[in-house]
Amino acid sequence: MNITASQFDSKDIRRVYDEASETWWFSVVDVVQILIQQSDYQVARNYWKVLKNRLVKEGSQSVISCNRLKLPAADGKNYLTDVATAETLLRLVQTIPSPKAEPIKLWLAKVGYERMQEMADPAMSLDRARKTWQQHGRSAKWIQQRMTGQETRNKLTDYWAEHDVKIRNEFAILTNIIHQEWAGISVKDHKNIKGLKTHNLRDHMSEAELIFTALAELSTRQIAEAHQATGLHENKAVAVVGGRIAKQARQQLEQQTRRSVITSDNYLAPAPKRVVAKTKKKTVKKSA
Repeated sequence: MNITASQFDSKDIRRVYDEASETWWFSVVDVVQILIQQSDYQVARNYWKVLKNRLVKEGSQSVISCNRLKLPAADGKNYLTDVATAETLLRLVQTIPSPKAEPIKLWLAKVGYERMQEMADPAMSLDRARKTWQQHGRSAKWIQQRMTGQETRNKLTDYWAEHDVKIRNEFAILTNIIHQEWAGISVKDHKNIKGLKTHNLRDHMSEAELIFTALAELSTRQIAEAHQATGLHENKAVAVVGGRIAKQARQQLEQQTRRSVITSDNYLAPAPKRVVAKTKKKTVKKSA
């Protein structure tokens, strides 16, 4: 996991990027501290503790969706801290009356969290994503497939969230099972083949890779809905079946085309060429 800090009004908000689930997690107390405009961290921590207890009693999904990760504190040590995704923070922000509420929402949107914008204004999010891909030279056909695949993915993760699957670890586990089944390799290995590190794998997939990913996730969701799969264990079994449906389709296509669907191609900018300076050889005249 990659731990960094991002600033809002000159104040640090700690955040963690989970590569396995491709998710950013923010420190809840850091955001609360800004919302209640409190310079004392412990006061903000106590405020969040009281608010969290109240929301738990009310059965708020916002708190249930929070996780705990070790983040560095002012004394340099790491402590377990409540963290939340951007979309969960949007719900939390709405529970705290503050003049900083709207600026925080705008800040989160500017940092580029697509799911946050999808909740606030789905059309704006789609337009922004389309323009970004166009600027990076993606074809209209690729963009359409990428957006269709994202919608398929969102419907699957929404199902998981509503059927007792934990967002942080278990989403990543199920995603990797589906990918391993249809592609024959893990998400990590697929990224390695393409030479990717912190990049989003889907943003560097070919049209065929996007289609088979979407088929695997669509199959998984529809089978899960048919059997009302609940919890990690039941959804694991469904993920295997859904992934294998796409695997069979992939293998049939590869037999006909004699070409692998999994490709090392990516959309990374080419590395700049190294310029080697040429030195002139000096000729030394020998004396007679």
